[in-house]
Amino acid sequence: MKKFSPEFKAQAASLVLDSGYTLKEAAEASTISLSAITTWVKQLKEERSGTTPQNASAITAQQQQIQSLEKRIKQLELEKDILKKASALLISDNYQSTH
Repeated sequence: MKKFSPEFKAQAASLVLDSGYTLKEAAEASTISLSAITTWVKQLKEERSGTTPQNASAITAQQQQIQSLEKRIKQLELEKDILKKASALLISDNYQSTH
């Protein structure tokens, strides 16, 4: 399966949303499948309305940034949980060694 850059996907979908191409015309002009352009057009519409894709890489720069920040938040939350557990273990060990 061929991988396409987010920029290419956005440009291809933009042919339909902004330039008046039909799905078939955009698929032919971009040399991609009709199902791919259909998916990208749907995704670009959603992203433009502010919806961040959950199971796909974002097409627009704004949604890419949101996905990146969401990933960073998850990583920081994981690190915070690890530090909480480590702190609890250290406190427990210190308490046991003083009693």
